[in-house]
Amino acid sequence: MASTDAGVQGPTRAEIEERTLRTDRWWLSPLATFVVFSAFVVYATIRAFMGRDYYASPYLSPFYSPCLGDCVEGASDFGQPFGWFPLSAALIILIFPLGFRLTCYYYRKAYYRSFWLSPPACGVAEPHQAYSGETRFPLILQNVHRWFWYAAVLVGLVLSYDTVLAFRNEDKEWGHMGLGTLLMVINIVFIWLYTLSCHSCRHAVGGRLRHFSRHPVRYRLWTWVSRLNGSHGRYAWYSLFSVALVDLYVYLLASGVIDDVRFF
Repeated sequence: MASTDAGVQGPTRAEIEERTLRTDRWWLSPLATFVVFSAFVVYATIRAFMGRDYYASPYLSPFYSPCLGDCVEGASDFGQPFGWFPLSAALIILIFPLGFRLTCYYYRKAYYRSFWLSPPACGVAEPHQAYSGETRFPLILQNVHRWFWYAAVLVGLVLSYDTVLAFRNEDKEWGHMGLGTLLMVINIVFIWLYTLSCHSCRHAVGGRLRHFSRHPVRYRLWTWVSRLNGSHGRYAWYSLFSVALVDLYVYLLASGVIDDVRFF
């Protein structure tokens, strides 16, 4: 039964003129997300279109890995099947990690709140008159996230391979380690934590099971991924920063601004 109290229309929704009754600084979180995420998008876009200074032996920027286009010597460990591609080689591969992040459940919440204000925070009204969720174009494309997760796993394997190769020196001799190696190790750890804590990974290892007792191995994997999933948002940000940091370090090396710090 609808309430008859003053200021109330219908059974649940109150008529409140203020945008929100919250008194805390609720706008700080969406503002910080907007600034940081925008800065990363601008930086990544510039680096992706530069098409240079992405390889400093033995380090390859994660933005260009695997390098399948017209790449500099030593950067292509899997050949150059797209050597005819007229634009930057990064644009061939970035669609997969970028698609994975754009359709990620955590990042959806982040940019829905910070860029589309839908809504900007809990208890704060959104400026839109209508809401259709993810049932119409283009947001219905978010449903391909699981397929991008499979691609992200392949990209993670390639980046792991790049990290192993980073334990060499400029002459490709094994048993060496530099600051770039350390940064790449940190980056790949965060990349895998972000990828394996994904909701799609949780579904892949434990979804569609009627009885966990009949699948003890998958149940253990599902339990482990579920624990990681609780920190999925944190890993999303850590891996975002680590990817940019590794690319920046490789850029500074390749452009001759700095020299690699070698530990042994």
